[in-house]
Amino acid sequence: QVQLVESGGGLVQAGGSLRLSCAASGRIFSSYTMGWFRQAPGKEREAVAGFSWSGGSTYYVDSVKGRFTISNDNAKNTVYLQMNSLKPEDTAVYYCAARRIGRPNYEFWGQGTQVTVSS
Repeated sequence: QVQLVESGGGLVQAGGSLRLSCAASGRIFSSYTMGWFRQAPGKEREAVAGFSWSGGSTYYVDSVKGRFTISNDNAKNTVYLQMNSLKPEDTAVYYCAARRIGRPNYEFWGQGTQVTVSS
């Protein structure tokens, strides 16, 4: 079983920055893919960024490219989402998720952290 705990959310003005952290415990090995998702009120959840622990490949949704960066610290079993040049439309609950490589769906989810960007 994998447990994921997000932190780092908060209130920030447009143009500001936040760094989200996702600390993983349990059986996290190099065969996992990690992802950040977000869900705004009244909207569907969307994938924001992803990271393959084994190959180091990354994914970003078009709306955050050039502004958000996903990274990891293997020693701490932690994945980060650095968010710069934040916009009001980035306001959402952000979730960290993990899935074993080869599995079609994300299997493990964190509790979410609120990010609010004021204009």
